[in-house]
This record gives sequence, C-alpha cells and structure tokens, in this order.
Amino acid sequence: MKTPQADKSRSGVHRRTAFALPAALVFAVLLLPAQALAFGGGGDGCGAGTCSECHSFEQAEAEKLLSGLVDKIHSVDFAVVPGLWKVDVEAKGKRGSLYIDFSKSYAISGRVLRLADWADVTSSQAAQTPEKVDFSEIPLRNAPVMGSREAPKKVAVFTDPQCPFCGKLHAELKKILSGRGDIAFYMKLFPLSSHPDSYRISTSIICDGSLTYLEKSFNDEPVPDPSCKTDEIDNNLALVKKLGIRSTPTLVLPDGTILPGFKPAEKLLEILDGGP
Repeated sequence: MKTPQADKSRSGVHRRTAFALPAALVFAVLLLPAQALAFGGGGDGCGAGTCSECHSFEQAEAEKLLSGLVDKIHSVDFAVVPGLWKVDVEAKGKRGSLYIDFSKSYAISGRVLRLADWADVTSSQAAQTPEKVDFSEIPLRNAPVMGSREAPKKVAVFTDPQCPFCGKLHAELKKILSGRGDIAFYMKLFPLSSHPDSYRISTSIICDGSLTYLEKSFNDEPVPDPSCKTDEIDNNLALVKKLGIRSTPTLVLPDGTILPGFKPAEKLLEILDGGP
C-alpha cells in the first residue's frame, strides 16, 4: 500500500522532472494567430488506432494551409498522439514541430510528453520507436487462436468484436495463414467502452471457445448471450491497462513489440519476417 508520503514524493519527482525539461518550442505560437491555437477537434478522431484509411494530409496541402505562417515544411506524418498530424516546419531559421488536428482547423505547438514515463516523444525518431512489453506477461491459454497452437511464431492480437478495423485486420490475418503454418494469432478480446455490446459479445466468444462468434460479429450477425461465467474479459481489460494498450486492433509481436492499427497482410509479413 502506498503511503501518503510515498505519493507526495512520487508526485514531487514528476513535477521536478517536468520542470527540468527543455522549454517548449514557442516560435510557432508567436507566428500563428491566437484563434488558431486550440485543443479542440472536429470529431474526426481515430478511436481504432488506424488513421490512414480515413485521413490524409499531403505536404502540398499543409504548405497551403500554413502559407505565410512558416517558411518551409519538411515533412508531414501521423503524430504519436492519435487524432493529430505532426508537421515538421521551419520559420525564421528555426525548426520544430506543429500538430494539426484531423479536422485541419486547429494547430498546437510544443512538446509531447508520454505520461507513463515523462519521455519526450516530440522528435520523429522517438515517436516512431515501437514500444515493447514482456510477451510472456500475455496469457494465451484461453485465447481463441487463428492457426496452430504449435506454430513457433506467436502473435497476440488485441481485438474488439465491434471494431470495423479489427474486422479488416482479421481478413488480412486469414490471408497470412493461407500460406504460412509457422505463425499463430492469439485473439485477446479487448471490448472498448465506446462499443456498448462488445463486452457481452466478447464473453460469448470466450465461452464458445472458438472464432465462430467473433467472425459472426465482424459480419454484423447476431451473437447469442454468454453460456458461461468467466473473468477472462475483466482480466484482459486489466492486462491492456498494465501494458499501456489503448486501442484496437493492436498486435504484440513475439519480441514484445507493440504494433497498433490495421496493416495489410504483406506489410505484416514483412515485419514478422524481420523486414522494415
């Protein structure tokens, strides 16, 4: 049990760490009109963690949007924070990053800190570095499996039975398994709170012990109520919180690398076989 003193000390460390960080990049704040800076959004956030299917922001478009505000745009990419674009810009001889929301109505300037460890992930290199977990911490015994449980490459797939992108990924996993017997995908049910019926469906899937109900749900077919009582889904929800997984679909590779979002079969095979 944490004592009040321990909590006070811990929060004190966080405060000192935060204030010890380098000053935020403020050049864009001086250049942009005040009404352009906000944390609001246009309702275009990507809750499934897969944004390229719905959102695009070309460099030419960014140059037009920020015309007269910055001198040069070096790159445009998805930010490490869901719902934002990261735009590397140059103004008055200084380089830094702006963040544009998916509605392309708001700009944010400054550093991005990961609350879990106060790491500064503003730089492109830090944002693109995949996080890792201990794969052995993921229980696979009760997870429905795609492929053979004897396959040497085991991948955990955190999926929501009512998540459209999870259904799309499911189809890509089938493509992989049609030609590969050395890979198995273990489906860890992670019902998102934004899908009210997902918890019930997830429980039914575990009780059934197969992929039948998961695929029914992906096909928008009705799934019967659970036929058993199980704490498996609650355990999964505790697990994703511990691992820091916040969206579906998310894969955890055999080496523990967390890979969020939809990927086509070809790209997944590249990654699983040690490609870029």
